[in-house]
Amino acid sequence: MKKFFLFLFFVSSLFAQVEYSRKGGGTGLLPKFYIDLATYASQDSEKSKIDVFIKIPYSNIQFLKTATSYAAKYSVTISLYDDDEVLKLEKLWTEKINVQNFQQTSSNTSFSISYKSFTVKPGEYKFVCKVEDLESKKHFPFEQEVKIRKFSQNIDLSDIILVSEYIESQEGTKIIPNISNLVTSQDTMLSFFYELYSNADTTLNIAYSISDKEKKLLYIKDNKIKVEKGKNEINETLENIKFALGDYQLNIKVIENDKMIKGIGKKFSSKIFGFPAIVTDLDEAIQQMQYIAASRDISEMEDIENYQDRLDAYINYWKRLDPSPNTVENETLNEYYRRVAYADESFGGYFKGWRSDMGMVYITLGPPDQVTRRPYEIDTRPYEIWDYYVINRSFIFVDQTNFGDYRLENPAYGDWFRYRP
Repeated sequence: MKKFFLFLFFVSSLFAQVEYSRKGGGTGLLPKFYIDLATYASQDSEKSKIDVFIKIPYSNIQFLKTATSYAAKYSVTISLYDDDEVLKLEKLWTEKINVQNFQQTSSNTSFSISYKSFTVKPGEYKFVCKVEDLESKKHFPFEQEVKIRKFSQNIDLSDIILVSEYIESQEGTKIIPNISNLVTSQDTMLSFFYELYSNADTTLNIAYSISDKEKKLLYIKDNKIKVEKGKNEINETLENIKFALGDYQLNIKVIENDKMIKGIGKKFSSKIFGFPAIVTDLDEAIQQMQYIAASRDISEMEDIENYQDRLDAYINYWKRLDPSPNTVENETLNEYYRRVAYADESFGGYFKGWRSDMGMVYITLGPPDQVTRRPYEIDTRPYEIWDYYVINRSFIFVDQTNFGDYRLENPAYGDWFRYRP
């Protein structure tokens, strides 16, 4: 069962946990759900088709035991609003999950995938998605601006969907989409699907490329393909790629007479295999280790000029702290970066949350046993008291600026090394 915030008011004091516990481990390690969108040409020339893919970790859903299995239900609501905030389209559906194994109900590696397709007039919209766990009544919102394209009658490309797996069946080839848009440092291939539209049977020059966030090319491949008039479904796999940690973009261009006549891009990220997805920047990830690693270890990693050697040193450090080296999961690593993610989400201000005083205490000691909040008192700045019963310590944080910049008032407990996890 999940635990939720419990708020108790006594005069001007508020006692509460800094965070709630979640089955399966960690706030911050995974998003509440992944979502991906793709637009295509439709048979209706006045509209375009949009596919919505949703992927929810089982650990974010509440399961109930039934006579024969463990069951969960969630609903998905999709809404499109125009520039005047007028609702133009809304879809609602419900998904049910049944698993036999209790361990699956709290797994971060088991997911529910939901998919819906609909048509809409091209234009710019506000896309709103709300996922609700129907057992716990928890809501997971998502919102972004989207542009639904109008497709050309000549040569055009749909959006790109990354592919996790192709499954052959009697009905044909089934595509399992990579909804998270993540690859790992162990991957050497990138598979994807898109549609190509042509006004005639012809042969086209297609250029594939992958670039990093600095727009430096990592991979280039040119290909000639024969296409038929109308819609052509293209499944492609790029091989022999070496992904480092970070953000990338896949680009597809139709080339004619050495000029691009159509192009489309798709952003994705690479993470270290077996590491939390929040570790996206190696240099920052090394800096974030300051509450668990000796300054000497951090300096040695930062001084390594070669990226791969620096990455290997970073990975090897965490391997030494792995309490279960024969499994993929590294519980110490996951808990540490769970705390970093929670600190960034909860204590950000002038500094990133993990650099703040609250972040330092939280990452080092974990959630306090009790929090006393006094945000409104005469002649006193807002402050919080965090109590840790096991070590018999209290930490006072004062908002010196009245803008939520809480600073540690009693830094005498500065011998952080003996409190490290």
